[in-house]
Amino acid sequence: MGDLRETRTPALVSEADFVAAQNIRVGKSAPEHRYQLAGILRCGRCRRRMESCWSNGHAAYRCRHGHTSATPRNANRMPNAYVREDAILAHLPALHLVLTGEDTAPDPAGALARLRTDGIELIYDQTNRTVTAGTEKKERIAIGR
Repeated sequence: MGDLRETRTPALVSEADFVAAQNIRVGKSAPEHRYQLAGILRCGRCRRRMESCWSNGHAAYRCRHGHTSATPRNANRMPNAYVREDAILAHLPALHLVLTGEDTAPDPAGALARLRTDGIELIYDQTNRTVTAGTEKKERIAIGR
């Protein structure tokens, strides 16, 4: 039997230099961000959960309606849905007031925390630029144009 010792090609750069270079690249193109609406935002067209993405320096969400790079192009496919996170977060206090009937609105983080605690999903309609609560009454707010 032959020698089973591992043979390695010498590294071009040290592991420390590699990690440092990766941190520089990531830091400039996509700063660390926790996607705040991840898991609770659904597409109004297909009801799929919207995926988090980084777009033009901002946290955003998109839905490709089940399309992937592995599926053939279909001319009748719906266009992708996109929405920036900050466009929705700014209006969550208003949705909170509609949902709860309270007199004062919390900050966006407080409104989001309440949605998560209550297990309420949000449905984004790109055509009408609205967000609807996944509740029995389906409370809706406009998020602007």
